[in-house]
Amino acid sequence: MSIKRTLLITGLGLLSIILLIAAFTSWYTVDESEQAVVITFGRADDMVTDSGLHFKLPWPIQKVEVLSKETYSLQFGYKQSEDGEIEAYDDETKMITGDENIVLTDLVVQWKITEPEKYLFNAQDPKEILHSATSSAIRSIIGSSTIDEALTDGKAEIEANTRDLLVSLIEKYDIGISILGVKLQDVELPNEEVRAAFTAVTDARETKNTKTNEAKKYENQKLSEAQGEKDAIISRAEGEKIARIQQAEGEVAVFNKLYEQYTGNREITRQRLILETLETVLPNAQIYIMNDDGETLKYLPLQPTTNSSQKPVDESTEGAKNNEQ
Repeated sequence: MSIKRTLLITGLGLLSIILLIAAFTSWYTVDESEQAVVITFGRADDMVTDSGLHFKLPWPIQKVEVLSKETYSLQFGYKQSEDGEIEAYDDETKMITGDENIVLTDLVVQWKITEPEKYLFNAQDPKEILHSATSSAIRSIIGSSTIDEALTDGKAEIEANTRDLLVSLIEKYDIGISILGVKLQDVELPNEEVRAAFTAVTDARETKNTKTNEAKKYENQKLSEAQGEKDAIISRAEGEKIARIQQAEGEVAVFNKLYEQYTGNREITRQRLILETLETVLPNAQIYIMNDDGETLKYLPLQPTTNSSQKPVDESTEGAKNNEQ
């Protein structure tokens, strides 16, 4: 009886353990930022993306792998600890450019799990594969770039080309992850002396570009001013041209009218023209017209124009003197 009782107690104990295991392994929860894969006897059976409480067959029939939906960051060439300290790996970041210069290149790759089944079963260590692919991609792009491009204005293009190459590599590996972005952190020369020399060259190039831009700005300003002066001169010349033409046309019209009058009565017109000319030439003189016995007209400026205070000569007195003589 003691043996049977012992076996019964043992059986009940095992059954209790099994029931406890079944109870604790028959349910699982998925957060909003998570996704889960239900694995049945080592094979992916279902993928769960809905958050909340879910049930499954107890272990070891089914188990669940819960993965994050959030974005991961792969730090290539350095490692930043939780307290902010950065540990650099120069051997990993040392690369040769296309013009045979050595640079140290750090970057960050942002990625996320998009196909959990492939992430779990297509590779033993997807993160290590991603790290190797990142190293291959950045070395290939740096190897086809010059040192000037890597250190100055070519970084954006290097980032874009590295991302494109890394995306194509990850698609070939088919490990269930997607590349969201590649960001260069530091691209620098391996020692301080070379770095300082290259910095001086870069500063000189920037100064040259600044001076060139200032010279172009000054050139454009002077060209604008010269163009404005040119347009003003042309405008004034056009105005004077039109004024001269209109003046000439007016003088021609006056002459034509005078000519018409002259052809109608030449003697009278001639006398009138002489009088008008004298008025123009001697604007301040007083002109007297006398008619002698010979019927000859004489035009005598009896009041001098140079001395306005001198009184005019009396015409009758002057005539009497002439008659006495």
